[in-house]
Amino acid sequence: MERSFAKEVELLTLGDGDTFHGEGILAVTKALLQSGVAYVGGYQGAPVSHMMDVLNDARDTMDALGVHVETNASEAGAAAMLGASINYPLRGAVTFKSTVGTNVASDALSNLASAGVRGGALIVLGEDYGEGASIIQERSHAFAMKSQIWLLDPRPSLPKIVDLVEQGFALSEASSTPVMLELRIRACHVHGAFATKANRAPPFSRRQVLENPEFDYGRICLPPSTYAQEKHKVEVRWPAAVQYIRAHRLNETFAGEHDDIGILCQGGMYNVVIRALQQLGLADAFGVSKLPIYCMNVTYPLVPEELVAFCRDKRAVLMVEEGQPAYLEDALQATLRRHGVAGVAVYGKQDVDEARRVLPLAGEYTGEVVLSGIARFVEHSAPRGVDARKVAGAYGALMAPKRDAAAALGAPVPVRPPGFCVGCPERPVFTAMKLVERTQGAFHVSADIGCHTFSTLPPFSIGHTVLGYGLGLASNSAVNPMFGKRTVTVMGDGGFWHNGLTSGIANAVFNRDDGILVIMKNGYSSATGTQELPSSPQHSSAKADDMAIERALGGVGVKWMRTVHTYHVGQMKKTLLDAMTTRYKGLKVIIAEGECQLERQRRMRPAQASMRPAQAKALGAGERLVRVKYGVDEDSCTGDHSCIRLSGCPTLTIKDNPDPLRRDPVATVIEGCVGCGLCGENAHAAVLCPSFYRAEIVQNPNPWDRLLSGIRRAVTRA
Repeated sequence: MERSFAKEVELLTLGDGDTFHGEGILAVTKALLQSGVAYVGGYQGAPVSHMMDVLNDARDTMDALGVHVETNASEAGAAAMLGASINYPLRGAVTFKSTVGTNVASDALSNLASAGVRGGALIVLGEDYGEGASIIQERSHAFAMKSQIWLLDPRPSLPKIVDLVEQGFALSEASSTPVMLELRIRACHVHGAFATKANRAPPFSRRQVLENPEFDYGRICLPPSTYAQEKHKVEVRWPAAVQYIRAHRLNETFAGEHDDIGILCQGGMYNVVIRALQQLGLADAFGVSKLPIYCMNVTYPLVPEELVAFCRDKRAVLMVEEGQPAYLEDALQATLRRHGVAGVAVYGKQDVDEARRVLPLAGEYTGEVVLSGIARFVEHSAPRGVDARKVAGAYGALMAPKRDAAAALGAPVPVRPPGFCVGCPERPVFTAMKLVERTQGAFHVSADIGCHTFSTLPPFSIGHTVLGYGLGLASNSAVNPMFGKRTVTVMGDGGFWHNGLTSGIANAVFNRDDGILVIMKNGYSSATGTQELPSSPQHSSAKADDMAIERALGGVGVKWMRTVHTYHVGQMKKTLLDAMTTRYKGLKVIIAEGECQLERQRRMRPAQASMRPAQAKALGAGERLVRVKYGVDEDSCTGDHSCIRLSGCPTLTIKDNPDPLRRDPVATVIEGCVGCGLCGENAHAAVLCPSFYRAEIVQNPNPWDRLLSGIRRAVTRA
């Protein structure tokens, strides 16, 4: 089941004059309802994963307004939903992760932008960029420029984010163009307050339906319509968008007392810029800056008149633009030259003058990065009325603790790679693969997107390529025939339903590929928050059930298929060997079935109103309770730690050897173990030392438990 936001969604019913207190994504959802949205869809992905969870938990509110909510099978499906706004005055919004999700949706987005829209169309993008990102480092800006989709990058403040959601719909309708609203991780989770408006029921909805279809060949993306659409985008829609942005002041200019220099920044970078100025003594605690700032809440299209007006009377300006290429910095330079604005030194990331390159070309603009860049900018530009030595002193004082700590610590602490959760059902599969390698030698593994991508890190280091969500098997198609042995692909059930069934499996069957596919069937889209899948073991009432992976595989012609419980390492090892050595020519699919341990624990130990787990409640009521505990016998542990290398479970670690004559630390199972049994399975399947034990802890024992315990103790004493 998805994470529940049942309590938080009550905020979505606030009316005129009420005050919303909460976080970014919930505020965006409220803004959608205030804007009269008619339909909403999306595909989960960080950092906007929980927007779909919020929408699903708010179905009662949505139904009352007639808003249609749909969880899409992919980002392409979500973007295609916006086709409803092409012919009809329906406001629609979809959400997904960028840029990987935008890649998937690009076909639909290109056609949508070409056809144009009547009703406002808003795409809420989770901009997952920087050191904390889980994807390739690209920006949404390129898609906006390529397809002529306007790009909003709001200042991370709830009132401004909510305002730009509402303005985004209006901008879309004023220019007949879809609009993207990008939210960085911090903007998605920023907390704050804003004055709410009453929710607006859309003029056309599930409760107020359309009567007649409207046909306009000019909106069909086929020649000759596409030629006219391209001309219309440039000559009509673009100027209309620029006019709307100027008239409604979507970009913001903040005055400063030292106005011979200034800073231009993306809206999403505003907070980090202000924080850096505060630390350098150039802004007060309330965010009032001493340097002028032009905050670009709309990063595409730009408004040349506003850029020129801000820069014309300044000696130097700094462009704070996160990400590469430097689209905004290049555009600023070109705009100033075209308008004859000379004598303004533009500082940023790629000037030919090294002194003006105060920010890095690529990478996340963290607080420290922007702080260093602004300090260097002030040093070189020497604004009137600013004591540059005082600013330099403040910067030095801020950085000194870091330098001192680095000198004191010496070599950095070894990085601990991220890994699978405790008891993850996918870990045993990779243990089985390591065991197969012992007899078959190393083999190529095409990895995929999902939790199982952690297998590429120690201790397993399994997986040679990652090409895209659900594309693991497709990426294996040219590798497999080039090897003397069969290769393996790993795919999650989320990737299977997203893209893998068509792009990978159907393609492999059609082309008679002879590879091996392992599908991790953990029951949920676990990497994004355990949202439901078509094949999830349980479903909310709004979704269809009984969509089995096995039947889908059979439907596309897969003949060789095996289902193995993931925790049975020995059986998984045997099945992998069978797949590698069988005479059958064709795709071989192993379904590794094991429920996501996080969801399993939530089911087994649901929180009660008193915040006490159900198990604790049963224990307090005197009911019999059995818990499984695994451990390591210290006397028989040899200390070679093969068990740890084959597991990687955080609860299987080491401790000092209790034997004073033995120096090697022994393995131990610490608290936090969920009793999955993998360590014992590994010891058996890999023929390791018999040091693992499994114990059942019985609380509130019945008479039979007491009798058995007495017999066992007597035998032990004898």
